[in-house]
Amino acid sequence: MIKKHSLIMISFLTLGLLAACSPSAARISPEQVRSLSVNGVGRATIVPDMATVNVGVHTEAENISEALEANTAQANTISRVLQELGVEEKDIQTSNFNVYPNDRWNPMTGEVEGRYYVVENTVNVTVRNLSSLGEVLNTVIKAGANSIYGISFNVIDRSAAVAEARNLAIADAKAKAEAVAASADVKLGEIISISVYEGGAPVGYYDGIGGVVAEEKEVPIAAGTLTITMECNVSYATQ
Repeated sequence: MIKKHSLIMISFLTLGLLAACSPSAARISPEQVRSLSVNGVGRATIVPDMATVNVGVHTEAENISEALEANTAQANTISRVLQELGVEEKDIQTSNFNVYPNDRWNPMTGEVEGRYYVVENTVNVTVRNLSSLGEVLNTVIKAGANSIYGISFNVIDRSAAVAEARNLAIADAKAKAEAVAASADVKLGEIISISVYEGGAPVGYYDGIGGVVAEEKEVPIAAGTLTITMECNVSYATQ
């Protein structure tokens, strides 16, 4: 007959074996892997070859129908001249459309003496031939656009610049890790983990202009250059 205290000992032994096999026990290892983590940054400069711009039409009238009609006519004219300049229809996209009433105040009495309606129609235009951007802006102003803003520059294919910036970021991280390891008198081992991400969108801006620009003048555009930034975090095992 097995004694009672023997059963208790067997139970303790079984619980000990189960605990040794549990995930929490596996994490409590006497030989923890030592590691060194560093950040790296890489930048590549490119010349933009495309642009996007918001072109708006603002109309006002005593009657809402008249405001809408005038706005639609101007917007259609702008769309037509853009396509005549080679901008594809898919690259002309409505980004904002507002209709709202406004009160007309008498500056002398401070009282409301009437109401008028405002219609705002804004389209986002993508210009893939950057050399024609100045002509595009000048033409839409002549066609009735009375607000132009948010001009941004980019490149159609960024893959080569992204790859260059990524390689520079990883090289920067490796150089930093080697310097830190030398200072700490440790030896770098294999890479444990690595993550790479874009540090910021490569966008350049040109301040908005309005309908006050004279029709006979060309709109000055300076695209400049763009910088694509890639960042990474690399963890090395150390010895």
